[in-house]
Amino acid sequence: MAVHAHPDDESSKGAATMAKYASEGVHVLVATCTGGERGSVLNPKMDRPDVWENIAEIRRAEMAAARAILGVDQAWLGFVDSGLPEGDPLPPLPDGCFGLQDPQAAAGPLVQLMRDFRPHVVLTYDEDGGYPHPDHIMCHKISVVAFEAAGDPEQFPGMGEPWQPRKLYYHHTFTRAKFQALHEGMVAAGLDSPYQEMLDNWMDDGTDKGHRITTRVECAEFFPVRDDALRAHATQVDPDGPWFRAPQEVQQRIWPTEDYELVTSHVETSMPETDLFAGVRATG
Repeated sequence: MAVHAHPDDESSKGAATMAKYASEGVHVLVATCTGGERGSVLNPKMDRPDVWENIAEIRRAEMAAARAILGVDQAWLGFVDSGLPEGDPLPPLPDGCFGLQDPQAAAGPLVQLMRDFRPHVVLTYDEDGGYPHPDHIMCHKISVVAFEAAGDPEQFPGMGEPWQPRKLYYHHTFTRAKFQALHEGMVAAGLDSPYQEMLDNWMDDGTDKGHRITTRVECAEFFPVRDDALRAHATQVDPDGPWFRAPQEVQQRIWPTEDYELVTSHVETSMPETDLFAGVRATG
């Protein structure tokens, strides 16, 4: 089970991993916390009045297309997008939005989904949300609560038969080491790197979690599937934008993995890992 804040997050974080495991017969479920109703339209070609007027329905349709491409199932948790506050000082979050929920109470729908789906492995964001969007941070909070509560019969009674997932991982998608390697690979291939500006503006402020990676899943052959799923979120991703400027051959050769931090494990495993199910498969 991969728990994500908005539709499109599942295609930009861990998508090739999910497609790989799905192709091997693993049952994969994406839990999407919000509908992305307050998300920006980041593709200039989709920045039209008809899109803005129907953004909630369009984002649901994009999610349906992406999950079909990845070969995974998906469930909505039903929370309302908080939007990304901007300004100085930041404005308050909208009443009733996901970012203002009490994590203990808001974990209830996710606990119920975990008990119904019975995942062995759960993926979510780190304590900073991967980046400091209020919905990403709340996604982290309810994922941790639900992971710890799903197997406890005294918590959330009446929400299904208790089930304890075996392993909890955090995504670590955006690390300087990865983008530095991809940049150097592009330059070595005689290509213009889309990563130069990002690296020039990279702040060494302690938010890079690359040193916490424990698990690297080789999934390069599924990078094309990942990119197709990402393009399905047409309101969120410009197909001519920087996401797609690095040739897949360079990405597959230079950084063929998606990377995670094992946070909690109820099975024995050894580091570093190359499989999210290490220790789970051995015990059946």
